[in-house]
Amino acid sequence: MSLELIPLEKLEEIARIYGYWAVLLGIMLENLGIPLPGESIVLVGGFLAGRGDLGFWQVLACVISGAVVGNTFGYWAGVYGGWPLVLRVSRWFRIDEQKLLDVKQRFSNNAARAVFFGRFITLLRIFAGPLAGIVEMPFAQFMLYNVLGAVVWASAIVTGAYFAGQWVDLEQLIRWVSQFSVVVLGAIAAWFVLPLGVKLVRKTWFKPANETEIP
Repeated sequence: MSLELIPLEKLEEIARIYGYWAVLLGIMLENLGIPLPGESIVLVGGFLAGRGDLGFWQVLACVISGAVVGNTFGYWAGVYGGWPLVLRVSRWFRIDEQKLLDVKQRFSNNAARAVFFGRFITLLRIFAGPLAGIVEMPFAQFMLYNVLGAVVWASAIVTGAYFAGQWVDLEQLIRWVSQFSVVVLGAIAAWFVLPLGVKLVRKTWFKPANETEIP
């Protein structure tokens, strides 16, 4: 399901008119838990920086600040608003409740990794902050992975868009990032599944010599 509710041409127009404010508020609102095309506005900001219309460091600072602040507000919204708030917001944008339940379960089991790596996954990036508050993730731990994730994600996206923007068009850049997101999603899935696989192999093939099976 696509959450890109605003056409790419309109996003580019907004970024050209409002500049850094568009980048800052776009990613902040997405990380607050509002399903907006935050990643696309970040790509547009980096793209315009590559074309010389915006400054690279200013765009990067806006993205990191917006991501951290928005996710922090989302955390506290989760603490005080809880699961009903997330469901209410998701219904406005027709997000299937079962998908949110799946995300919530995975999040509860891997909160730290979910906050950090969730930056690279659209649905999880939107709801990571509120879900962290709902599952009562310690605030200090949340902020550590919140900031680290924002810095790594923003640096990768803005830098990539900056250099790509000097020799490809914006639509091609968006396609590349979509393909990259699929690769990242596979890598993250492997990150979660691999420990379980290792544990299963050890249990199956490396039993202690004196262990006997009980019928």
